[in-house]
Amino acid sequence: MLSGPDEVREPYGRFNQWFREQNVEELAAKAHEAEGFFRRTGITFNVYGEDEAAERLIPFDLVPRIIARAEWEKLAEGIEQRVQALNAFLHDIYHDQEIVKAGKVPERLIAGNEAYLPQMEGFSPPGGVYTHIIGTDIVRVAENEFYVLEDNARTPSGVSYMIENRETMMQMFPELFAQNRVRPVETYPHHLRRSLAAVAPAACDGPCTIAVLTPGIHNSAYYEHAFLADQMGVELIEGSDVKEIDGRIQMRTTEGYTPIDVLYRRVDDEYLDPKTFRPDSMLGIPGIMEVYKNGGITIANAPGTGISDDKAIYSYMPEIVEFYTGKPALLENVPTWRCAEEDSLAYVLDNLQDLVVKEVHGSGGYGMLVGPAASKAECESFAAKLRARPGNYIAQPTLALSTVPILVDQGLAPRHVDLRPFVLVSDKVRIIPGGLTRVALKNGSLVVNSSQGGGTKDTWVLRD
Repeated sequence: MLSGPDEVREPYGRFNQWFREQNVEELAAKAHEAEGFFRRTGITFNVYGEDEAAERLIPFDLVPRIIARAEWEKLAEGIEQRVQALNAFLHDIYHDQEIVKAGKVPERLIAGNEAYLPQMEGFSPPGGVYTHIIGTDIVRVAENEFYVLEDNARTPSGVSYMIENRETMMQMFPELFAQNRVRPVETYPHHLRRSLAAVAPAACDGPCTIAVLTPGIHNSAYYEHAFLADQMGVELIEGSDVKEIDGRIQMRTTEGYTPIDVLYRRVDDEYLDPKTFRPDSMLGIPGIMEVYKNGGITIANAPGTGISDDKAIYSYMPEIVEFYTGKPALLENVPTWRCAEEDSLAYVLDNLQDLVVKEVHGSGGYGMLVGPAASKAECESFAAKLRARPGNYIAQPTLALSTVPILVDQGLAPRHVDLRPFVLVSDKVRIIPGGLTRVALKNGSLVVNSSQGGGTKDTWVLRD
């Protein structure tokens, strides 16, 4: 918000004027009001492995994160380039593997990767789209300097919070939206439905029927599954609601069974089809992979896309982007050491106290070490894990992440943030102007994940 002690950055100019006229105690009451709204609406998430308070609210901060139009345009251009490269990479590794033959990505990272599905080899999904919905995590380290932290191409979550945060802000502070020309995010469900319909399979011979597949009410993101199905006006289903009939996947309705053309699945690959993957899965749909490969249904995102989320693959994204687009990556990766490489491992072990170390398949902030915040004993314990399974980890420097203001008792205080813009891919690439800003509410913390105590805030992209 500030470029100096008393210098307000231009995007925050009108907000700053408004804030200076507000009573902090009244704003704190508004924050409590917002919490009540989220609780009544049922906007919660589950924390696995905790017996108490397993269902939580994600803390919401009233101070919006504001992004100038020029900043956003730069980000959007880099995100689109990256998304196109990811789709080209996925098609390539399941077909000719030209990038491996060219020596740009080691074969061991593909062949030995648990997220790689041999069942997808030689198959092209409808429209050639693998990653229909992507959440790209981005951090800012300086004026006009951004890094991609990771790509979420399996089943990215959080879009419901983006929409609900905006709705809450518009209800509580309509005057702010009259004073600032903020681009909308509430059109996302409309664009999602349109994007999914654009990749209907060959078997679709009329209006496209879309459904959302959820693992059920105990899933950590169930609220989002129900929210998106409701907002799109489509059915929310579980595996037990559908079966294969006449070469199609059909869902049970009050009028009998109806074929599904496009399935937005929020079930992981290994549970998707007990005939193909885990036979003990009660969450998936028996036979869906055969129907999929025969052109009877579109699955979004495509099975096997999870390999592009792998953090070891991530470290090769600059090479991947340039290989498929012919141009250097517009958005940089965070500098990354691959612990599978002997020299990198030696460096990481010598500098653990200064680095962030992550599992290559990890997510949600679990299984990682934040060196500057860890004790000597924790570093020594983690070093033993690194030596035992070096290929399971990557390491990155602790970046000087940008901060944005949050509301505290005394007024405004800085906290570290990241940003997850949401991207839809079908016949075109559409990037929703904004995204989910996740904020580390603890002073000095760099961990923004909701499962680790982080919160969220509304993200404004200005029109001018």
